[in-house]
Amino acid sequence: MQRAEGYKELFQGIDVPVKLADGSFKVPINFDNGATTPPFKYVCETIEEKIGMYGAVHRAGQKSIYSTESYEESKQKVLNFFGLKPEDGYCVIYTKNTTEGLNLLAHELCQKEGTKVLSTRMEHHANDLPWRKMAKVFYIEVDENGLLRLDELEEKLKNAAGSIQYVTLTGASNVTGYINPIHAVAQIVHQYGAKLIVDAAQLVAHYPIKIKGTRADENIDFLVFSAHKIYAPFGVGAVIAKKEYINESWPYVQGGGAVAAVFDDDVYFKDSPDKEEAGTPNYLGVIALSAALDMMTSVGMNQIVRHEQKLKNRMLAGLRGIPKVTLYGDPLYKARLGVISFNIEGMHHSLVNQLLAERGGIAVRNGCFCAQPYVARLLGVSDRERYEMMQQPQRPEPGMVRASLGLYNTEDEIDDFLEMIQEICGLKDSELKRAIRYRLKF
Repeated sequence: MQRAEGYKELFQGIDVPVKLADGSFKVPINFDNGATTPPFKYVCETIEEKIGMYGAVHRAGQKSIYSTESYEESKQKVLNFFGLKPEDGYCVIYTKNTTEGLNLLAHELCQKEGTKVLSTRMEHHANDLPWRKMAKVFYIEVDENGLLRLDELEEKLKNAAGSIQYVTLTGASNVTGYINPIHAVAQIVHQYGAKLIVDAAQLVAHYPIKIKGTRADENIDFLVFSAHKIYAPFGVGAVIAKKEYINESWPYVQGGGAVAAVFDDDVYFKDSPDKEEAGTPNYLGVIALSAALDMMTSVGMNQIVRHEQKLKNRMLAGLRGIPKVTLYGDPLYKARLGVISFNIEGMHHSLVNQLLAERGGIAVRNGCFCAQPYVARLLGVSDRERYEMMQQPQRPEPGMVRASLGLYNTEDEIDDFLEMIQEICGLKDSELKRAIRYRLKF
C-alpha cells in the first residue's frame, strides 16, 4: 500500500519545471484535475509495450489478432471495475470522451419524437445541451447551497405519469464537488418507469462506483466517463449501457465495422456495442484506459478516497480562515469531492488564476466550468443580468476560481496554495494594476 504522500512517484511529467513571471523555474502544482489529469507511469509503459504489436482491430494477421484480443479484454476490465459480469447484460462502447458519449446516448435514446428527459440545473453542458437538441427536457432545481432538490425528482416523475423516459444527472458536480446519491435516485427513477443515465466524468477517479448497487432497483442503466480524467489522457471515453436499451436504435456514427450487411437500398447493423463503434478505434487510448484501471485497483479506491478527503478538508479549512475568500457550496457538506470553487473579494477570477500561475506555478481553472446555469445560481446572477452582459462585452464575465484535487497532490501543495492565496489577498492596488497590464500583453 502506498504512503499517503507517496503517490507522486506513480505519475509521468508532473515534476517538469515551469517558468514563473520573475524568470525563475519551479515544479508546478496542478489543481486542475477536474479538467484533465496526467498519466500514470504504468499507463505510458503499457503503451510502449503494446505499440510493438499494434495492428488493425477486428482483422486477420498476428498483430491484428493480438490487438483485437487486448481490445476486447479491456472492455471486460471496464465492466469488472464497476462490479459487472458478462451475464449482467451491459456492454462497453468506446468514444472520444464523456461529451461524445452523452451525445451518442441522446441521439440513440431519443429517436422517437416527443421523448421526455428529466435533468438538473447542476449539470455540465455536456449533460444538458445534447438532450435539449434531441428531447423535451425538464429540470430539477438546486437550493441556495447548490444541492439538488431531490424532492423535486419524485414530484416531477409522479406528475409526468410515466411520460418521462430518462433521468440524466451528474454523479458529482464539477463546480462544488457534491456527490449525488445515484443509487437512491435510481430507486425513485425505476419506480416511475424511467431509466437512469449518470455522467460520471468527475466521479470515477475519486469514488468507488458499483453500477448494480446493492438492490435490484438500484442499478444504473447508463454510465459515461472519460479516460483523461482517470490518469489516461490518450483520447478515449466509455459508455456503459444495457444492451437491450440501445440494440434497436440507429447508431450515432455510421461506417465500416458497424454493419452486418449493406444492400443498394437497405442496411443491417450489428448488435451493440459493435454498431456504435464504426471506423478504426483508438486502440492505444483503450490500452491506456485499461492500464489506468489496473493502477486504480492496485492503489485501492478506499485508499484514494481517504487521501483525497484529507486534502480537501485541509484546503477548505484553510480557505475558510482567509477573510477575503468566498467559498461556493456548503464547506461542511461531507459528500463532496476535492473540487473547491471560490472567489477573492475585489478581484476578478481570471486575475486570481493568472497570479496563482505566474507567482506560484499553481494551475487552477477559472470561469463557469462549462456549467453556466449552475454557476449563475451559485453567484446569484439572473438570466436577465447575463443577457445584459452579452450586450456589453467590455463588462467582466462572472465566474469563479476552481481548485480540483487528484491522487498525486500532497498536503505540502495545499499549504503552498493557501500561502499564495494569502499573499494575493494582501497585494496592493498598484501591484494588481501591474499584473493586469502584464496579462493584457498576451
